[in-house]
Amino acid sequence: MKGLLKITLVVMVMIVIVSCKKDTRPNYQFMPNMYEPVGYETYGEYDVFPGQQSAMLPAEGTIARGYTLFDYGNSNEEFLRAKAELMSPLDSTQVDLNRGKELYDIYCGICHGNKGAGQGNLVKREKILGIPSYADVGRAINEGSTYHTIYYGKNAMGSYANQLNEEERWQVVAYVLKLKSDLEK
Repeated sequence: MKGLLKITLVVMVMIVIVSCKKDTRPNYQFMPNMYEPVGYETYGEYDVFPGQQSAMLPAEGTIARGYTLFDYGNSNEEFLRAKAELMSPLDSTQVDLNRGKELYDIYCGICHGNKGAGQGNLVKREKILGIPSYADVGRAINEGSTYHTIYYGKNAMGSYANQLNEEERWQVVAYVLKLKSDLEK
């Protein structure tokens, strides 16, 4: 009788424990403030940091990490000035034509073609028209004009400043000039 009473008691305790568990609701949170953060608006005004700059404006005179200033504006006059003045900061030991080709194939080859003749896949499929060859005499591209065009875009071509950092843009410029010299042979 005592054994049956113990078994019955254990079974009843197990039933109570199992019946209290619900999979449809979350378990008890011991420290809810760790699971449910306080929601702050990014550009809201709060007294959390009194007297300090809010997230609305960056601090005066700062430059974003990895960003360098480009002294030429986005106009035709500035394009011509860049064409006349801007030179690559990379010397011959820093130029990596394999890296330039890789970046060119990713970002430029679809329109300009793998050889720079203006016959990329989008041109062949007539999705984009009027892509000139790098060897066209009227264009007379150089380091400055190519870099400015990559930075700001030109005509139907958009800017690639967000996709390529400064060093990568100069690698692409070096590769474009190599393609130009190959086409002119």
